[in-house]
Amino acid sequence: MNVKLYVGNLDYGVTSDQLGEYFAQAGTVVSATVITDRYSGRSKGFGFVEMASEDEAKKAIETLNGKEFQGRTIVVNEARPPRERGPQSSMPASSAGSSQPASQPFDDSQPEDTLQPDEIAEPGTKSEPEPAE
Repeated sequence: MNVKLYVGNLDYGVTSDQLGEYFAQAGTVVSATVITDRYSGRSKGFGFVEMASEDEAKKAIETLNGKEFQGRTIVVNEARPPRERGPQSSMPASSAGSSQPASQPFDDSQPEDTLQPDEIAEPGTKSEPEPAE
């Protein structure tokens, strides 16, 4: 049975082929994939390697976790199952799932500090403070 491994802290220049070749020292590699950003195509610094058996996967974890690969100390452990994802939105990621409430139209039904009628100056007149007694 194939076992998928998570490989973290990869150098951004590592390719899927290089990752597969490196893990071949622990056993038969079924597949190796470096995860890339869908828009820029740049590596995200992690990937997945699928080993042919559980024994080979354990060997890869024991021998390669914490080892240096292309100048970086990699993290290797058994991959978690993929999480459930909701329907994809066409909204940009910055606004999708935002905790900000939807904007509300201006509501002027709440009175603010209101002036009393005798405090309102007539247009065109100069309002001067009354002398203190």
